[in-house]
Amino acid sequence: MSKERNNKELVGQWFTKFWGKECDLDVVDELAAPDMLLHYSLHEPRRGHADIKAFMRDFRAAFPDLNFWGAADLIAEGDYVVGRWEGGGTHTGPAFSDFLKGSLPAATGRRMHFTGTTVLRVVNGKIVEEVGLDDGITALQQLDLIRYV
Repeated sequence: MSKERNNKELVGQWFTKFWGKECDLDVVDELAAPDMLLHYSLHEPRRGHADIKAFMRDFRAAFPDLNFWGAADLIAEGDYVVGRWEGGGTHTGPAFSDFLKGSLPAATGRRMHFTGTTVLRVVNGKIVEEVGLDDGITALQQLDLIRYV
């Protein structure tokens, strides 16, 4: 199997097990490098297994129905895999203060649904970085953290 095919398979597992409807945080230990960087425009960058797991635990506690899924086939070249996605969730859990633009009090009932594109770098069979560009403006508007003027 080619390097690109292996990398796409690994990233596909990551998207399904980490970002999918049912999150399995063991996938972080299995597929991520120990010092992996996770960076999206809505949140502070996260680095390392413990930090990434804490981020996802808090995100999913606040948005229990959180789910992201692929919107197109993955594209791979060398160490890089690119994926387009969409997803979101409903804020029915505890207060959430991880957005760079503001915090949500507990259980607002606000729903976010948005899209993005992510570039992941895979080295020696481990994800070393995941950097995404998301439609954060849409999500923040839906959550009433910013207002369109």
